[in-house]
Amino acid sequence: MKTNITLGLYLMSAKGLATLSSFDDKNRELVAYIVVGKDNNVTNDYSEEIIKLATQLQIPIFERSQTPPPASHLIAVSWRWLIRASEKQQLIVFHDSILPRYRGFAPLVSALINGDDQIGVTALLASDEYDKGPIIDQQIIKIEYPITISRAIDYLLPCYKSLTKKIIYNIIQKRMTASPQNEDNATYSLWRDDDDYYIDWNTDAKYIQRFVDAVGTPYKGAATIIDDEIYRIEKCEALSDVRIENRQPGKVIFVENGYPIVVCRTGLLKIIAISKESSGTSALPLPKFRVRFIS
Repeated sequence: MKTNITLGLYLMSAKGLATLSSFDDKNRELVAYIVVGKDNNVTNDYSEEIIKLATQLQIPIFERSQTPPPASHLIAVSWRWLIRASEKQQLIVFHDSILPRYRGFAPLVSALINGDDQIGVTALLASDEYDKGPIIDQQIIKIEYPITISRAIDYLLPCYKSLTKKIIYNIIQKRMTASPQNEDNATYSLWRDDDDYYIDWNTDAKYIQRFVDAVGTPYKGAATIIDDEIYRIEKCEALSDVRIENRQPGKVIFVENGYPIVVCRTGLLKIIAISKESSGTSALPLPKFRVRFIS
């Protein structure tokens, strides 16, 4: 493929791997290099898988601390750091939301916690202010709950592949266009740290179930405290409420076949899988009935 177009790919996560896998024998020679990022805050950052595939495709690999050669176009997927592009380069960012909603950080997590019935991926041109650049294209899919974030990511991976192929084709054909975002519809998603993994038992049980599902694998998992120790809840189920005269969210009210049922502000939550963070071992069955889950 004879062209003056060269691509630099900045890749992380399963989404970055999906993006790289969209290149085949016809267009892989366009890729001048990939830069691989690593994230210790997830169970698998897919850096090894990305490196392995890039090696198979005979694409040069750079670490984030290294300086890659020039490229006419840069594509960033799940990238968490600033990319300094020159005026001659075009930087395209893939974002895990239907922009202009959920600009910022962990947008898919926020969308799932909020119970959105649609999720998607947006390809946009980078701008000085994050996620405000013109939109090149979007892919949107409908979802139903309950849904874990790992399943939601699986649903989105084909979107990354098809968007990449479409954008590369339009770059080659010099047909790529972009449209300004509607600022009236813009919302933002804040960054998350370890404190944001803790369950707020003073919320609705269905909301808590969505929260648990949204911060599970590949993330650390929803946290709670029992007797001054941290536990991670991997699976739960929202149940119908009962009338409680002295309601205190976080207290176990029933145990059903070994599964504790916890009082929430509204509704009840059955804990199906929970482990002690220090050992990673299952905490079920609980050693006693009178257990209080603390935020």
